[in-house]
Amino acid sequence: MQMNNPTAAAPEPTIDLRSWRQFLVLAQTLHFGRAAQQLHITQPPLSLAIQQLERRLGVPLFERSRRSVALTPVGAQLVEPVRELLQQAAALQVRSREAAGGTVGRVRVGFVSTVGFGPLPRWLRAFRDAHPGIAIELIEATGDVQLRRFERGEIDVGFMLHAPGLSPAAHAAVSAAPGAMRLQQLSLGIEPLVLALPDVPAWSVPRRLRPAEVLAQPLVIFPRAATPSLYDAVLAFYHHHGATPTIAQEATQMQTIVNLVSAGLGLALVPQAVTQLQRPGVLYRALPAAFAGAAPRAETSLLWPLEPAPAVSRFVEFVRLSRTSSGR
Repeated sequence: MQMNNPTAAAPEPTIDLRSWRQFLVLAQTLHFGRAAQQLHITQPPLSLAIQQLERRLGVPLFERSRRSVALTPVGAQLVEPVRELLQQAAALQVRSREAAGGTVGRVRVGFVSTVGFGPLPRWLRAFRDAHPGIAIELIEATGDVQLRRFERGEIDVGFMLHAPGLSPAAHAAVSAAPGAMRLQQLSLGIEPLVLALPDVPAWSVPRRLRPAEVLAQPLVIFPRAATPSLYDAVLAFYHHHGATPTIAQEATQMQTIVNLVSAGLGLALVPQAVTQLQRPGVLYRALPAAFAGAAPRAETSLLWPLEPAPAVSRFVEFVRLSRTSSGR
């Protein structure tokens, strides 16, 4: 059985702000009557409060006589720190009201690399201009990593890629756990997947793209764990046309996938926005017309918790309005 140590020092009680405010007013006026008047109290309670403060500190703060009041050396050393303390406390009150209104705070934004090729950089710049009191922290991560970060409270919103009409959270094992976080979702648009091809003469002219030859090429693709619904949509596309892809290499980042294509490891199906990423040795081509109707597409969505902080709600609403005004 563990015994309490009788010699252990008890924690010092916290001195409240009212006591420090009384000290500072008296230090500025050096007159109990005038200090009491400024504090809207009578002189006896002020005298008692200062005595209690000195007892708790174990040192005298004022030298008193019938005609004058003066600060002791210790009291004089405390004036500036106490003034700063009270200013910080006042600032906290203002900041708390601003935080409740969503005008200050922090938003941790998870995003997949493809979103960086779309309107996200423009939105972030506009949001920072409109809301300078809200700090934005960017965290690049695949959808599966973002979902785990949501569960751990490490991100506030997430831009994710998935097959159209499917929630990224629906494919995550963590979403099925008891008490798992539920997420809201805002669609930001759907775009086709296009071919990223090695820059070789066989692919240089779009009309030379023959469906059978395209399906026979090795495929560079992201791991299923990163974006399960989109991975499944790509494989379903191949199966719909009677083919099974030969996976040459998997990579989590679209930049890496495009680089592997440029190295000649195979072709890739990438969101149309990725065509802004120009690399030597890579051609971007639309899928042959023969694939129309069964060609896979990708949807980008913004996800956030059911009960977001005010600053997060302000960010989500900003994205919602920006998407509407841009026609996305």
